[in-house]
Amino acid sequence: MGTPPERPVPDDAAPDQSAAEIERSTVDSSRGAMEPDAARLARGAAGEAEATFGVERRGMFGPTGSGDTSGYSGLVRPPWTAPAAERPYGSYFDDVVDALAVAYPGTSEAITRVVVDRGELTLHVAREHLIGVMTALRNDESLRFELCSSVSGVDYLGTSQRLHAVYHLTSMTYRRRIRVEVAVTAEDPHVPSVTALYPTADWQEREAYDMFGIVFDGHPALTRILMPDDWDGFPQRKDYPLGGVPVQYKGATIPPPDERRYYK
Repeated sequence: MGTPPERPVPDDAAPDQSAAEIERSTVDSSRGAMEPDAARLARGAAGEAEATFGVERRGMFGPTGSGDTSGYSGLVRPPWTAPAAERPYGSYFDDVVDALAVAYPGTSEAITRVVVDRGELTLHVAREHLIGVMTALRNDESLRFELCSSVSGVDYLGTSQRLHAVYHLTSMTYRRRIRVEVAVTAEDPHVPSVTALYPTADWQEREAYDMFGIVFDGHPALTRILMPDDWDGFPQRKDYPLGGVPVQYKGATIPPPDERRYYK
């Protein structure tokens, strides 16, 4: 077998690093993943404003002891949330907010926050006003958001109202899209079901319940849809334990991240 031909190195290529430099940078970047979860949460929550969603997270899965086997041990994800928007919102967003204020008299109390981010409008709604706001959005002639295309859950671990139910609405009449978001606590995760208004929300609310533990009051059959009926916990909550789940074939198990082998 012949010697492989040499390939030219681009002028802007990174300079060579010694093995010692690579090891030192790897150790420094992995320190965040080796830090205990409780210490990270306490440090992240210490100067964190309540409006900020979540706490700073390091690594992909946050294992301790043996390192992060994902290859993302140096990843740092700081908490961030889009700031509240100010008038004018742009696009058709001002028309939607103004029409909702006319259609639903309690809009000033119902809408706790308006966010315009990445060209999308999100209305943060108080839980007790959700059905009234959604009814106005669907029925009012100036709004006509006839389709609820998605209901999903989000867990902003580290905040008081950490569980969010997110509704994606579409107006086929006016070809518009908006998002409605409701936040609740893990201790009181109850949100009114919108299945009477939007039948498409039926199985989507069941999935949000199954994965996040958000309880949709008034749902016709709020049972698990992905996990077994006797499953303990809600797998997509940020504090749900990773790994260690028994696998029902060949007698195998999936060890948690801090017990897996990894290579330096």
